[in-house]
Amino acid sequence: MWFCSVFVLLSACLQVHASTYFCNSTQSCPESQPCCSQYGVCGAGSYCLGGCNPVFSYNLSACMPMPICKDTITIFDNYSSNIANQYTYLGDAEGNDWIYEGYVQDYSDENALILAMPKDSGGTVLSSTRYVWYGKIGTRMKTSHDVGVVTAFIMFSSVQDEIDYEFVGADLKTVQTNYYFEGILNYNHSANISSTDTYANYHLFEVDWHEDYVQWLVDGEVGRTLYKNETYNATSKQYAFPQTPSRVQISLWPAGNATNAPGTIAWSGGEINWNSADIQDNGYYYAILESANITCYDPPAGTKGNGTKAYRYYDEKDFTQGGVMITDDDTVMGSLADSGFDPDEGKSSSSSSSSSAGSSTTTSATSSTQSTAKSTGTGALKSASTSEGAAGSGPISSSKGSASSAATGFVQNINSSLAGTSSTHGSKTASSSGIGAAGPRFEGSLSAILLALLSTVFPLLY
Repeated sequence: MWFCSVFVLLSACLQVHASTYFCNSTQSCPESQPCCSQYGVCGAGSYCLGGCNPVFSYNLSACMPMPICKDTITIFDNYSSNIANQYTYLGDAEGNDWIYEGYVQDYSDENALILAMPKDSGGTVLSSTRYVWYGKIGTRMKTSHDVGVVTAFIMFSSVQDEIDYEFVGADLKTVQTNYYFEGILNYNHSANISSTDTYANYHLFEVDWHEDYVQWLVDGEVGRTLYKNETYNATSKQYAFPQTPSRVQISLWPAGNATNAPGTIAWSGGEINWNSADIQDNGYYYAILESANITCYDPPAGTKGNGTKAYRYYDEKDFTQGGVMITDDDTVMGSLADSGFDPDEGKSSSSSSSSSAGSSTTTSATSSTQSTAKSTGTGALKSASTSEGAAGSGPISSSKGSASSAATGFVQNINSSLAGTSSTHGSKTASSSGIGAAGPRFEGSLSAILLALLSTVFPLLY
């Protein structure tokens, strides 16, 4: 059966069937679909790459090793052809610094990259292929705007440690910051930084992340500092401080979508207007990304391992920084049917198809067309999907998904609140758990979005 749902960043009709398994604190993934994706769904292939959660996967070997940090400066001028499609990427961080899902487009007027959110879509997320384990990470960008539209720049680890910048389109002079430890919700972690208009002006947003503190900087000025010793939890006897290797993720998403939880809609300023001037004039909302920079810091003293290529969790009882080692394990899979169990299994059979897919996803439009597209909505907008990887032309259209990509929407902070939703046969739990009721504003966390959408989709199965 086919159901149409905005699954955060997947503007598509998703084929939902009985073999879909969800992973959470009450149920890990089965051996046949061993990898728990960032979005709490089991599978293989891309599910085993960036964001694969070792806590809820079949075992620690299911997820692929995480490509190690590398100092990088990216100028997003005429850059879209260098960004790999999330759905065809096999883990080659040497060949690709960034992957995307959603919609990206070069913008020659400002020598920058557009992250787009067409009407009734879930928007776009750009993710680094490498992980950062402490470092200074920055992006120079203009956010989107309008009620219900949220732009985000975050660090997100496979075990759901998180450091956030969020920009609510209804309040363009306030920069929201937040952090999470292992996906545990805490609504007292947020703090704001004042700024000039983030839609009209470029700003440099940076995270300076050390083992014992993290700072949020806007245009070189420190706006917030969090010390690790301030985060000690006497009950758990742990520091609730982000401390595990994390990817950089920059996104544009519809927090004010009518299907979302009331608290999330209220936090975003109200319901999104899908007939706004941006939609009418351009065909989409947009954020503009000029550059990104990553400077890696040394790993913690005493880190196990003697490799230089990848991070890996090695202790199923410890998902803090003490449970991470550095290895020389390969990070590339042979095919989208593989996992960490045998990553080379599909290498020979998929070499030709991978090459073909890679060339199609790097197609981009000419500068003149790209420039026109932002103002007219008729140029080429590159759309990531399992079946539609190349740049298209003509009116902007939604990307198409399939059963294998049924949970590849962007979600920050998928956390222990998902424990209420077990695998396929427990999916009704989401709709009976009070999701959607008025409550906290869910500041800085998008887990509420996922749960609200689950409660919309899965009751239809019964």
